[in-house]
Amino acid sequence: MTNTALRSRAWKLLELVTTPLLPSDYLDLVNPLRAGADLRGRVEAVHPETGDAATIVIKPGRGWRGHVAGQYVRVGVDVDGVRLWRAYSVTSPRDRADGRITITVKAMPDGKVSNHLVRKIKPGTVIQLDQATGDFVQPADKPAKVLFLTAGSGITPVMGMLRDSSFDDAVLVHSAPKPQDVIFRADLHDLAADEALRLIELHTDTQGMLDIARLDDLVPDWAERETWACGPAGLLDAAEEHWARHGIADRLHTERFRPSVVVAGDGGEVTFSTTGKTVDADGATPLLDVGEEAGVLMPSGCRMGICFGCVTPLKAGAVRDLRTGEITEAEPGVLIQTCVSAAAGPCDIER
Repeated sequence: MTNTALRSRAWKLLELVTTPLLPSDYLDLVNPLRAGADLRGRVEAVHPETGDAATIVIKPGRGWRGHVAGQYVRVGVDVDGVRLWRAYSVTSPRDRADGRITITVKAMPDGKVSNHLVRKIKPGTVIQLDQATGDFVQPADKPAKVLFLTAGSGITPVMGMLRDSSFDDAVLVHSAPKPQDVIFRADLHDLAADEALRLIELHTDTQGMLDIARLDDLVPDWAERETWACGPAGLLDAAEEHWARHGIADRLHTERFRPSVVVAGDGGEVTFSTTGKTVDADGATPLLDVGEEAGVLMPSGCRMGICFGCVTPLKAGAVRDLRTGEITEAEPGVLIQTCVSAAAGPCDIER
């Protein structure tokens, strides 16, 4: 009998012994980061960045294929017995010597996962991972002059870029409420001291929100620079309008952590037919949030309309896309993204 046949028989015997689990389930318990397992990572350290932000150091499993600076990774975390997925930018360079990756998370007031990662998760915890993705990246031929325009946690993908490579002429305009709220402040000031970056740090509590028109004074040659912007929807909306008005929209690259919200309809009664729950919803709250608040187990991923991890059948009624205002009406086989869809009248979601 060949070695292959012997291994096959041995595996079948193991399957009989371990039923209803599989032998691989036990291997995952012993070595969750092994080759061939679902992609996971082990938290190795949690480093505070500000009072409400922390960098999580992760050892990825052997199936990890690496990332490009500026990309994000979906992370699956068990919170109160429920696995929840969120997307976070990778903030470590591609060639980190120890093979670890980092994500930097800001705890949001209502964020179940962000608060868990910043305040509760312990080294040794095994989390789920997806492969890195996203197109908020630098081109192969880096432009001679770049501008980074960020606010709050929007600095995270840009920090990945700054750590990954040097730039001939880079300017960063970054906003945060106070100096102590600036994520990576020490790192950014070190880069500025080394003349690897010209840093313009704005504090909105004392200086007010950034008026895009001020770029003429802050960065006089802003229109000549290839620009990457990440931050709140208001900042990005203003930037997109400003660049378009000057006829250079193709020089602006944006990354939105949350979908920009348009004024939606009147909302309505939402029925989650699988669980039998019915709740009233307004016309501006994503159905994903409505379901989670009602205690319905909702699949989710990036929560910004990119990964399609939240796709769900719409059995009846209509929903509005919060990004475009487009109405989708129920018909056989129609699917919606609950993270970027709100009720546009009574509707029935198959959850």
